[in-house]
Formats: sequence, C-alpha cells, structure tokens
Amino acid sequence: MLYKRFVLVLAATLGLQISAFAKEETSGDHWGYTGKTGPAHWADLSKEYAVCHDGHHQSPVNITKSVKAQLPPLEFNYHSIPLVIENNGHTIKITADKAGDLKIGGTTYHLMQFHTHQPSDEAINGKRAAMVVHLVHQDDNNHLAVVSVLLDESKTTNPLLEKLAKFLPKRPSEVQPHQEKIDINQLLPTEKDYYTFEGSLTTPPCTEGVKWIILKQHMPITATDLIQYQKLYPRNARPLQPLNDREVFSSN
Repeated sequence: MLYKRFVLVLAATLGLQISAFAKEETSGDHWGYTGKTGPAHWADLSKEYAVCHDGHHQSPVNITKSVKAQLPPLEFNYHSIPLVIENNGHTIKITADKAGDLKIGGTTYHLMQFHTHQPSDEAINGKRAAMVVHLVHQDDNNHLAVVSVLLDESKTTNPLLEKLAKFLPKRPSEVQPHQEKIDINQLLPTEKDYYTFEGSLTTPPCTEGVKWIILKQHMPITATDLIQYQKLYPRNARPLQPLNDREVFSSN
C-alpha cells in the first residue's frame, strides 16, 4: 500500500517538460555555489528559480529513515559509447543519450547524461560521500529519474572514473567529443538495492517531480582521481533540503 501511494503521488505530479531540463543545462554562470549567486540566493536570481525557495519537495535530502516496500528491480541496459565531455561552469557533464536505458517496473527511462558533485549532494545519516555521479534519465513522457552512485575515497581504482579524469576540461568550454569509448556499466555497483523518493533537480530551476534513486552500495574512487575533480569544483553540492511530508522507500 505504501508503494502504491508513492506511485500515485508521482502520477499526480505534473510531468517535467524538456525545456525545464534544458534550462538546467544551459543557464550559464548566472547561478553558482557561493556568495551572491549561491544556493541561498537562487530564487532571487530569476522568477524561473522561485521553486528553489518555495518548493516543498526539494533535493537533496538527508536519508535517516526509510520504509521497506516491494519496489521493482532496476534493470540497467547500458552499452559503450564515444566520450563526449563538457565543463559547463557548474560541473563535469558527460553526454550519454546514445548509451541505453533504465527500466523500472513498466517504465523505461532513457539515459541522457551524467555529471558529478563534490561532495555528494545527498547524505545518508548525515554523512555525505566524497563524490557522487548523477545519472539523469528521461521517459517518453518527459519525466525524469536520477540515479545516484555514491563514491568513497579508496585505494581501489574505478576504470571509468580514472579514464574520465584524463579528459577533464580545465575551463568551461564547448562540448568536447573524443574517439575514446566509455562503458557506463563500470559506474554501477554489483548490488542494486536502493532508496527512492520524489524530489527535484538539485540545481536551478529546481524543478520538482523528479524520481530519485539512491543506490545503497557505494563505489570507489582513488584519492588521485578525486583530486582531479576537486581541482575544478571543490564544492558544488547544494545544502540539504527539508524532507517535509515525503517518505523515503527502501527496496530491502
């Protein structure tokens, strides 16, 4: 019943439009993470960002408790693609619209892109991971589903993150295509247990109605690779937002 109620809430939420997703990606340097353009002032920078302040289902959140539910398994169907990478002034973003999809129950979400935050936007019991990769998906009705892969500093190498670290654009620039191929499956943990809740984009315009999926098993990143990302964006994580009336559901 709890999961059914969660599905009904999502179904009642207005579908996200592609234009809102595009604005998040192309809003330039009008907003940032510090000073007068930082998160506390996002809603003041544009009328389109009002929900960053007024919204009640904002992300990221601190997960301290959850409700066990019979959630559908995550079926990832990714394949290798040529690397297309960008430093967009806010994060490192990799275009992945040819990489495959994610099936959750009867809904298929197409992978659009993935990007990084240091430290992780989301927190588990008050603790943020060293970094997070957000895999952004969209279904045929323009609803978004974001999968969070939390990364802990480790001596173990992640082959994809290591490869990406070699191609990081040092300054905000145009999209950079490379002949090098990447396998996004290398980002995914073996176990696919997850938390899920309704939230928002973690950057302006902070649009709500986003299905969030936080994978419980963390993945490694070496200190050497982590430093390469931190040199560009030492802290591009939004402050934690109130959970309000939402429930977090757990797959086990």
